[in-house]
Amino acid sequence: MDQFWLYYKLGLEHVLDWQAYDHVLFIIALCAAYALSSWKKMLMLVTLFTVGHSASLLLSNFDIVQVAARWIEFLIPVSIIATAIYNIARAGAGASEAKKTLLYLITLIFGLIHGFGFARYYNQINDEREIAPLLEFALGIETAQVIIVLGVLLIGFGIKTMMRVNQRDWILVVSALVLGMTLPMLIENWPFGI
Repeated sequence: MDQFWLYYKLGLEHVLDWQAYDHVLFIIALCAAYALSSWKKMLMLVTLFTVGHSASLLLSNFDIVQVAARWIEFLIPVSIIATAIYNIARAGAGASEAKKTLLYLITLIFGLIHGFGFARYYNQINDEREIAPLLEFALGIETAQVIIVLGVLLIGFGIKTMMRVNQRDWILVVSALVLGMTLPMLIENWPFGI
């Protein structure tokens, strides 16, 4: 049972670490386009993200796929920026089923990218290549993401209700803030020669 709590807590801390806030920014960007009434869709998205994140840890842990750290460190802010820009471009527009399916697929892919960003460290602590710690870690990630989702949705509900902010404006403001906070990460991790 001690091992369960070790990996579960590691998953929680991985997401809720304010010094490595890229994961939180991605979840906030993902949440920005949804109202509290859409919490089930949000949970589906974060679960897909967790599945992608766990799949990349599994692929890396068993030496099936290895990706250079500099590309992952670049692609993580790209994924956050892409999500924020998508929100800004789609603010106020309804989503068709095809676009929702595309968003689910992209979220899964972004989960893969973010997982590869943590893979090197995870492989060091799970050197016996067991599956159980990966599942325990994934459960910690999922719990932390649900905490963030509920927090963002509740804050959004409160602001939209008390300040009478419409959904479109909420999406634009939150996405622009996430974009502004992520651009320095992109510049810092730019892999191409300048």
